[in-house]
Amino acid sequence: MTRHTAFISGSGRNIGRAIALKLAGAGVDIVLNGRSDQAACEAVAREVRALGAEAEVLMGDVGTAAGAKHLAEAALDRFGTIDILINNAGLRPHKSLLELSDAEWDAVLGVNLHSCFWLARAFLPGMIDRRWGRIINFAGMYAMRGTGGHAPIAAAKHGGWGLAKSIASEFGKFGITANSVSPGPIRQDGQEAADTSADGARHGVPLGRTGLPAEVAALVALLCSEEGAFISGQMIAVNGGAQT
Repeated sequence: MTRHTAFISGSGRNIGRAIALKLAGAGVDIVLNGRSDQAACEAVAREVRALGAEAEVLMGDVGTAAGAKHLAEAALDRFGTIDILINNAGLRPHKSLLELSDAEWDAVLGVNLHSCFWLARAFLPGMIDRRWGRIINFAGMYAMRGTGGHAPIAAAKHGGWGLAKSIASEFGKFGITANSVSPGPIRQDGQEAADTSADGARHGVPLGRTGLPAEVAALVALLCSEEGAFISGQMIAVNGGAQT
């Protein structure tokens, strides 16, 4: 069986960490990425290695063209090919559209959308050569609703959804799938379990609680597996039944 390697942006904690551990448990080697907290990424790398997979930590900002290019080249130098791309990194400011500066708008679009393009463009040639690939972009319940105070996030996440659909259409003939995952409110690392019921009620989740990072990771793992090979071009929500 061919061994796969995944690049996961924003993988030092929360959903990114959970995805890294889930895929590592399935025998996938992992490239971990963060912008500033190297200690967190190194800790996840140790957990990945304990599961029997290889891990490489590459620190840097995926939100600039030069940063994404450097990270992609380093990942390819280390593993030869990246055939699973998880675009998890994101900026989530809460600010009125009228108060946003050009720089703030560009920063969110850079990390939340442009990085998805830059990294896909870097890794797709290898996926095409191997006739196998998986690309996952992330949306989010409030981004898809278009809630106030999140205009650049909503714009970027809708763009990532469109990008995934376009990749699925153009590159499906090479055995490459692309999907978007839209989490609802998810418990953060270190958050007390008792907080989840209150958060679930506050966010209007019918199941009455916030979700777990592992529950998002379970869907991502399916989409990246052989069993998920016929799921492509889709937006799939993990949000406890909340309406988006």
